[in-house]
Amino acid sequence: MTSVPHDGRRRVVIEGVEPQIEAGRHPIKRVAGDPVTVRADVFADGHEQVACELLHRPPGARSWCSVRMRPLGNDRFEASFATSAVGEHLYTVRGRIDAFSTWRDDLEKRVDAGQVVDQELLVGASLVESAATRARQAGHPGDADRLTELATRIARDGGTASVLENSLSVALSAELAHLMADHPDDSHATTYERELCVTVDRERAGFSAWYELFPRSCAGEPGRHGTFRDVERLLPRIGAMGFDVLYLPPIHPIGRTHRKGPDNRSEAHPGDPGSPWAIGSREGGHKAVHPDLGTIEDFEALVESARTEGLEMALDLAFQCSPDHPYVREHPEWFRHRPDGSIRHAENPPKRYEDIVPFDFECEAWRALWEELLSVVTFWMERGVRIFRVDNPHTKPFAFWEWLLGRIRETDPEVLFLSEAFTRPKVMYRLAALGMTQSYTYFTWRNDKEELTDYFTELSASPVREYFRANLWPNTPDILHEYLQSGGPPAFRVRAVLAATLAANWGIYGPAFERCENVPREAGSEEYLHSDKYEIRVRQVGDPHGIAALVGRLNRIRRAHPALRSDRGLVFHEVDDDHLLAYSRCDAHGKDRLLVVVNLDPFHAHEGFVELDFEPLSLEVDADLRVEDLLTGESFAWHGARNWVRLDPAERPGHLFRLVG
Repeated sequence: MTSVPHDGRRRVVIEGVEPQIEAGRHPIKRVAGDPVTVRADVFADGHEQVACELLHRPPGARSWCSVRMRPLGNDRFEASFATSAVGEHLYTVRGRIDAFSTWRDDLEKRVDAGQVVDQELLVGASLVESAATRARQAGHPGDADRLTELATRIARDGGTASVLENSLSVALSAELAHLMADHPDDSHATTYERELCVTVDRERAGFSAWYELFPRSCAGEPGRHGTFRDVERLLPRIGAMGFDVLYLPPIHPIGRTHRKGPDNRSEAHPGDPGSPWAIGSREGGHKAVHPDLGTIEDFEALVESARTEGLEMALDLAFQCSPDHPYVREHPEWFRHRPDGSIRHAENPPKRYEDIVPFDFECEAWRALWEELLSVVTFWMERGVRIFRVDNPHTKPFAFWEWLLGRIRETDPEVLFLSEAFTRPKVMYRLAALGMTQSYTYFTWRNDKEELTDYFTELSASPVREYFRANLWPNTPDILHEYLQSGGPPAFRVRAVLAATLAANWGIYGPAFERCENVPREAGSEEYLHSDKYEIRVRQVGDPHGIAALVGRLNRIRRAHPALRSDRGLVFHEVDDDHLLAYSRCDAHGKDRLLVVVNLDPFHAHEGFVELDFEPLSLEVDADLRVEDLLTGESFAWHGARNWVRLDPAERPGHLFRLVG
C-alpha cells in the first residue's frame, strides 16, 4: 500500500542533476578557484512557473549559500559557484512554485488582452505583503518596508487610468521582481534528495610537471652508489627546466633473497643493487631508507632543499615486500602461503616476481594490515612529503583505497596521490572516483591521429572529466614504447609537445628521456636495456639532442598560459593530412587561445590545411589572425578558417601558436 507523502504540497520535481558520480556516491573534483557548473531538470504539474536555486556550502560553513539558476529551456536550469578553500564542498538544488512570477506573467497577458485586472492587482499585492513579512522575519527591515510600500501602490484603487497605470508600472517593475526573488516563499519547496560533494584540491593537483629519477644513479661517477646529497646537487637544474614535482622511486632498503640482476635477470651477482620495488631487508622496511642513500635526516634535508628550488618531493608508495622485509617475520599472517607453508611470491603469468611478496588483503588480520599501511603514509607525511605516486593500486582492494584516501583527506586534504594504474579503463576510473588525485593514462600507447583524438575526446568531453585527472608520461622506467624505440630524437620531441599540451599534468622519466635512450632489452620488449630499475647507471651531463631545452621551453609556456593550466577547453580541429594533428586550448574566459599542430610522423615532413572551428575559439567567423609560434618566436598572418602548415620532424616537432584575433 502506497503511503501518504510527508508533505503532498511539495509539487516540484528535481531530476537529472549534473555533475554527480554514481548517484552522488563519490565526489567530483576541482582545484581551488575552479567553478562548478550545475544543471538540473526542475518542473511541476500544471502551468505555474517554477524557480530554483543552487545551494552550496564550503568546508566548515554551517549555512548554505544560494545562487539563482537560469532556465536553459525544456525545464532545464543551470547555475555555477566558485570553489574556494581546499576540502569538501557540498551542493544541491532547491525548487519551488514561483507564485509571483506566474501572477506577473498572467497579469501581462490579461493587460495585453484588454481585460479588467482590478482583482488581479489585489492578488499581487497580497503576494508582495507576504514577502514583506518574510523579509522582516529574516532580518531585512529595509526590504520589508519597501515591499510594503510597493504592495500599497499596487493595491491602490480609484478607477482612473493614471492610477491603474501606476499600479501596473510597480507590479511589472524590475525592482519588485528582484525583491520578490530575494524573499521567496519556500514553505513548500522541494530540495533534491541528495547533498552532492566536490573535492577541492590545491593547485598542484590540477597543474604539475613531474621529473622522475633514481637517486642511486645520481653519483655521476662509476662505481659509487648515489645519495640524497647527490640528488640535491641536481635540484637547481631540474627546477630551471620548469618542473615542480621531483618523484623518487622507492628509497627503502632492498631485499637480498631472489634479488634481480641487470635487465631483470633471475640471478644477481655480488654488488648488483636489485630492484627498489623489492622493499625490505634487515636494515628495515617501508619506514626506513636504504643506508647507501643516506639517513632519514638526509632525506628531510633533501625535501627542504627541493622546496627552496620550487620543487615538491613525491615518493613511491609500493605496498609490497621483499621476502626479507621485517613484516614477513613479524606478521606472517599478512601474506598468502602455499600448501608447503612458504610465502607466495608475486606473479602475473607468465611473469614471475620472485623478489616480491604481495600482501594478502583478505587475511583474517586485514584490519591490522590496513592500519599499518596507513601509518606508512603518515610516517612520510610527517617528514614533509605531500605527494605520493601509488604503485599498482589496481592490485589492491577498492575498499582499502576508499578507506585510506578518506582517512588521509581528513588528516590533511592537501596530500595528493598519483595512481599508476595501467589497467582496464573501468578500473582506472574507479580508482579515480575513490579519491586518487591524478592517474597515469593510455597516452603512451596512443600514437596516431585517430587514437589520440578519440582518447582525449573521451577524457575531456565525457562524464569522466568530472573526476579523472590525466597525467601524461611519454616514458616510464617500465615503458619504452616502440614509437620512441624506432623514431629516435624526433619522436621524443613529438611526444614531449603532446604530453605538455594535451593535459595540464605531465611527467618524464627524466634522465632517459633527456638523452633519448631508446634501446629495448630485446626485440618486441617495452623494457629498457640496462634499466635503472636493476642497476646503477652513470650518464654524461649535457643535452645532446636539445630535449632538455625543449622541455624547459614547454614548461615555461605552460606556466605563462592559463589555457594550459587546466584540462578544460580542449578542441580538435580538422587537418587534411592524417599525420598532422591540430587542437586548440582556451582558458575559461576565452582570452588565452592556443593552437597546437604536431607532425606525428617522426620520419617524414608533412603538410596540409588546418580548418579552424571559430566558435570554441571565441573568434568571429573568418577572422584575420596573427599567430605567434611560442616555441620559436615566429609570427604568421592567417586569413579565415583554412590555413596551410608544413612540419619537418628533423627541424621542429610542431607549432604551438598563440592566436591573436
